[in-house]
Amino acid sequence: MCGIIGYIGAKEASQILIDGLEKLEYRGYDSAGVAILNEGKIEVRKFKGRLSVLEENIKEKPVKGSMGIGHTRWATHGEPSDVNSHPHKSNDNKIAVVHNGIIENYMEIKEELQKLGYSFISETDTEVISHLLDHYYNGDILDTVKKVINKIDGAYALGIIHADNPDMLIAVKKDSPLIVGIGEDENFIASDIPAVLKYTRKVYILESGEMAIVKKDSISLMKTDGTPITKDIYDVTWDIEAAEKGGYEHFMLKEIYEQPKAIKDTLLPRVSNNGEVKLDSINLSKEYIKGTKRIYIVACGTAYHAGLLGKDMIEKYAKIPVIVDVASEFRYSEPFIDQNTLVIVVSQSGETADTLAALRLSKEKGARVLAITNVVGSSISRESDDVLYTWAGPEIAVASTKAYTTQIVALALVALEMAKKKNSITDEEINMIIKSLKKLPSRLEEVLSNVESIKDTAERIYSSQSIFYIGRGIDYDVSREGSLKLKEISYIHSEAIAAGELKHGTLALIEEGTPVIALVTQDKLYDKMLSNIKEVKARGAYVVAIAKEGNIEIEKSADRVIFIPKTIDEVSSVLSIVPLQLLSYYVAYKRGCDIDKPKNLAKSVTVE
Repeated sequence: MCGIIGYIGAKEASQILIDGLEKLEYRGYDSAGVAILNEGKIEVRKFKGRLSVLEENIKEKPVKGSMGIGHTRWATHGEPSDVNSHPHKSNDNKIAVVHNGIIENYMEIKEELQKLGYSFISETDTEVISHLLDHYYNGDILDTVKKVINKIDGAYALGIIHADNPDMLIAVKKDSPLIVGIGEDENFIASDIPAVLKYTRKVYILESGEMAIVKKDSISLMKTDGTPITKDIYDVTWDIEAAEKGGYEHFMLKEIYEQPKAIKDTLLPRVSNNGEVKLDSINLSKEYIKGTKRIYIVACGTAYHAGLLGKDMIEKYAKIPVIVDVASEFRYSEPFIDQNTLVIVVSQSGETADTLAALRLSKEKGARVLAITNVVGSSISRESDDVLYTWAGPEIAVASTKAYTTQIVALALVALEMAKKKNSITDEEINMIIKSLKKLPSRLEEVLSNVESIKDTAERIYSSQSIFYIGRGIDYDVSREGSLKLKEISYIHSEAIAAGELKHGTLALIEEGTPVIALVTQDKLYDKMLSNIKEVKARGAYVVAIAKEGNIEIEKSADRVIFIPKTIDEVSSVLSIVPLQLLSYYVAYKRGCDIDKPKNLAKSVTVE
């Protein structure tokens, strides 16, 4: 996720762009840059690091001009560096582009452009856009932009300036957020409302497939095919702090609602229309996979819970034994690692100290290390043999949500790639699983659109002293993450139990009114879980069940049922965790907790 700001008016653009980027730095903070048009020339300043690096440079050597675009980056393609920073220019320096999103077919376009003589200086997918604009430019910038949009695939929000068109900014949106700010004798574009609130509270919110031609005294809105449209002006009533959260009261809630897009961004560039999985530049050859005797998945906290689900999928699809270990225990347990071992380390930040130590030990012992992380250029990504990035964007709340679900999706892709190379499942099975994965974003939208029963449940249980989660198989793995979310942000004692183990101790803790959250999403274990629910009900428990739509029999046993859309068991975990995330959020909200910054916890654990 990256931040975009653009300005056109009568004032000096540089300070306005810096002000906007300060409000967007939470969206990306590994580099920042601006491109400003002055007297027919575009000047670009961009630097690796926090926004302050750029700001100091402009203070020392001011850049003049009353139109420009700015960007703060969260790296996806290419490590954080000056050259990979945005904006990106055409070879003739007449065009500058800022971009939020992912161009899925950028490698194909890049190769075509290189054959035509275009030179590339960055590793980014964005640079192809500036060169495509130059390639198609015929004197009509609007017609040029339409041709480029028809050429590129993926998600994008674009801000474009052209030296031959000094009176206009162009904004284009597909999936990634983009707004147009309406001023007096000045106008703005931005990826989020906070960037413009210092100057205006009137905005147009662009929808996917829309674009804007922005001049200092006019704004023209249209579809990306050029068809004119009209939109209502949105009057912003939030304060600055709330606006930075996109209107959500907490970053955690915002990030829960960002999961459909995060999963789409992580999944779609790696899955072709014919069902082929492409793990970026990672080459897991048939020979290597057949020679792999065991796999370790090593992680901490929420990432560890994602690893448990990765184990289920790899063992089921690829038929390779998997051991999941907590990173802080791994290097003290004398793990069975050699050159025939694949170690998968999972970390949101890529800086988790225990996971980094496990990575180094694994490499010392000759294992190949594959990292799954959300941060380009992090220590774990640099030191691993292979990296598969989750493109969840910055996750600000301490309690992880979208990082977890994208880690599950990434692990599913690894499992399918191994299964394909081993011929351990049929092509029909692989296609069926991929089809189910592709439907996850829309099915998550369904879950997120129906939160009233979750709020009601939170109202019923928020004052409890203890809350228990039960499940079997995959549901038990998910219940552990649900329990962790609750204790992290609400401070309620919570425990996840394998439902078949209730008789071996935990039933002693169930008494009248004790909340029990029962996950019942696997068809093959449905009847077993109904029996476990009756066990705790007989001891007085208040049971909240998470079940697939259509399994209405469970309503006879549970006090409340929260339904998720039907899907195959293997990917149900991505749907079933979302009601648990929301339940934790609303319970913590009722208790008045500091949800985004829970006591004693940090976002990135960089010490042992």
